[in-house]
Amino acid sequence: MEKKLNKIEYVIKGQEARKITLDITYPETKKSLPVIVFVHGFKGFKDWGHFNWVANKFAENGFAFFKFNFSYNGITPDNLYELTDLDAFSENNYSKELKDLDLVLDFVIEQEEQLPINTKEIYIIGHSRGGGIAFLKSLEDKRIKKTVLWASLSDFESFFRNDTVKEWEENGVVMVENKRTKQLLPLKKQFYDDYISNKKTLDIRQQAKLFDKPLLIIHGDKDESVDISHAEFLYNTIQHSIFIRVEQGDHTFGAKHPFNEVEDVTEMLEELVENSVEFLLD
Repeated sequence: MEKKLNKIEYVIKGQEARKITLDITYPETKKSLPVIVFVHGFKGFKDWGHFNWVANKFAENGFAFFKFNFSYNGITPDNLYELTDLDAFSENNYSKELKDLDLVLDFVIEQEEQLPINTKEIYIIGHSRGGGIAFLKSLEDKRIKKTVLWASLSDFESFFRNDTVKEWEENGVVMVENKRTKQLLPLKKQFYDDYISNKKTLDIRQQAKLFDKPLLIIHGDKDESVDISHAEFLYNTIQHSIFIRVEQGDHTFGAKHPFNEVEDVTEMLEELVENSVEFLLD
């Protein structure tokens, strides 16, 4: 018999009067459930592709699964499935995302009296750039007990190519193509400036030497967006980490947007969730 799942949508206050859209999926239960907070990546959002399917799968395995949109990711409460607020997108940066994640964790803690959740067991999963944000937040935040990285980068600076920096210097903005929609997304130079100003905090490779929490790294060997060397670096640096190399795995482990929960589920996605659940329940 399938478990009955509940889903609640929220809009909470983000930074500078902006809004963070957020939802929780959890099974009908009288027990207190361990919590997962999921962090999406660059050009991603909480309802992209398979993320709702993922939320259901974790809920079926006894977790309360929170996922959210960064306040500057280009998604608005009026349209959760397309990047429409390009002004916000252009003003996003790593520091803002870390602050948003902190606000989301605060909100999760506040829900303990209203929801069947155990806020002493908070885990975090990050995909792609969101993996880097999740990793840094895990390092500094005692509320997070375990960390899972899916196709995560391990070096923000490696994506600041010389030609990109030159274009920022000359024009103040770089246009980034959304390959799925062919939409051109503006990213202002403040993104690069923020990294340089906060490099000590945002340097994942240096911070990795201090990481002492349980860590699972899952990465495809055919990842076209974040090379598997990013995962190998973290695994080699953090001796207690667990690394699962996914043969023929791409950046989204076979998922796409939009996603059909009947036709588009692959064995690779099933194993991604199964391995993550096993690690978190261990």
